[in-house]
Amino acid sequence: MKVQEQVSLKPYNTFGIDVKARYFAEVTSIEELEWILKQEKYPTKMILGGGSNMLLTQDLDALVIHIGLMGKKIVKEEDNYAEVRVMAGENWHDLVLWTLDKNMGGLENLSLIPGSVGSAPIQNIGAYGVELKDHFISCEAMEIETCKLCTFSLEDCDFGYRESFFKQQGKGKYVITSVNFKLTTKDHQLRIGYGTIGEELSNANVLHPTIEDISRAVIHIRQRKLPDPAVLGNSGSFFKNPVVQASKYEELKERYPEIPSYRISENEIKIPAAWMIDTCGFKGTRQGDAGVHERQALVLVNYGNASGEEILNLARQIQEKVKLNFGISIHPEVNIL
Repeated sequence: MKVQEQVSLKPYNTFGIDVKARYFAEVTSIEELEWILKQEKYPTKMILGGGSNMLLTQDLDALVIHIGLMGKKIVKEEDNYAEVRVMAGENWHDLVLWTLDKNMGGLENLSLIPGSVGSAPIQNIGAYGVELKDHFISCEAMEIETCKLCTFSLEDCDFGYRESFFKQQGKGKYVITSVNFKLTTKDHQLRIGYGTIGEELSNANVLHPTIEDISRAVIHIRQRKLPDPAVLGNSGSFFKNPVVQASKYEELKERYPEIPSYRISENEIKIPAAWMIDTCGFKGTRQGDAGVHERQALVLVNYGNASGEEILNLARQIQEKVKLNFGISIHPEVNIL
């Protein structure tokens, strides 16, 4: 393993922001990870996975450690379930396709989400009515300070909406090295009631959908709505969808009868941030090379040479306008560095 200097991180973040890491190393084994973490001559270290959930706004005066731990295997099978262990460096969508190829269900609604497996629990990624926590058993992570390998259960991870222990109390303290999932092998629980999955299946004349059909439907929907990061720099949904009290929602509904919503509980309503951003007039707008995608207002994009600071400035304008118009604060889903 070689430690390089002054390495551009443009190929390592899906926004395509061209900032430099003072030092850079890629680890492909647990032993390499332990060795690099123990190197005292690099006092500041930063862990980089798939680079799909971050906005880089400046050069990093640090050792950036790219996680390249690869491998996936079935570790247990019983009745209608299989337990799968996946290393942190694996590409998330490739994992989903692998599970489908082996007729293992559970992750199909999470198809085409960018990023790596190791980053997924940090964010508790979710889409179309499914979250990572729904099929999570445990993960293994190395404590940065001691290099001790620790196992975190579902309860330990304290998952919430795009939240986890690793984004809160454990932030910057651990490196996730592998994740274990519980997936179905026969009687798959199909989730087609969220978003336009049902409509997509109907349009394709799919009357008895399989997990592969659902994955294809999700891929088609995402490809229509979301830009490919390889073509147009982006990090997927930039903002979280806010959850408000039912009383606040009723107040807004009087002013905006068409406001969409999803009931979370008896007293909590989720309001799509994309709808509010679109209503504020930002959808399809552009400031230099920083912009809001023309088909999905929740996605901020880099049209070529935008800096992270320019994209962040646009995000702040959006937050201010949404707060002014709706009295709701929307918060970034991406990590800003």
